[in-house]
Amino acid sequence: MEADILLWIQNNIRNEVLTPIFKFITTLGNAGVIWIVLSAGLLIPKKTRRVGVLALVSLFFSALIDNVILKNVVARTRPYDVIEGLTSLVGVQKDYSFPSGHTGSAFAAAVVMFLGLPKKYGIPILVFACLMGLSRLYVGVHYPSDVLGGALIGTGIALFTYWFGTVRIEQKA
Repeated sequence: MEADILLWIQNNIRNEVLTPIFKFITTLGNAGVIWIVLSAGLLIPKKTRRVGVLALVSLFFSALIDNVILKNVVARTRPYDVIEGLTSLVGVQKDYSFPSGHTGSAFAAAVVMFLGLPKKYGIPILVFACLMGLSRLYVGVHYPSDVLGGALIGTGIALFTYWFGTVRIEQKA
């Protein structure tokens, strides 16, 4: 079923207008760069500093759990290596497929930002995290379950980090 979804995206959604957009979105997620930059930017104003710190902590744990531990334990082959006719728009990836590190990082940071910032910022950031996950399907480097797994793990990490960060601050007050 996942193969059918990826081939359907490739054959019915990919086009010359969307391809550069989704490739750009995916590139922004390389090494979590966009999320690190956004989080670091939140460290500058005092009123968003806590959210920036919590987003960076969440990103760290997402990278550790997704990219260092789970990818190597699960060792799932990339879909373009298994699904006949599927092509990657961003070349061969150096690591395993499950979970999507791009999506995990996106949700780890975006959920913290959604919870800690005004909704006029939090909602677009969360939408961008969803687009990051979708971009990984569009470019053909992840199965839908990789993206779902990354989103769920990133969200879980973000919720725990935000809760822990909030409880610790309230206990000190």
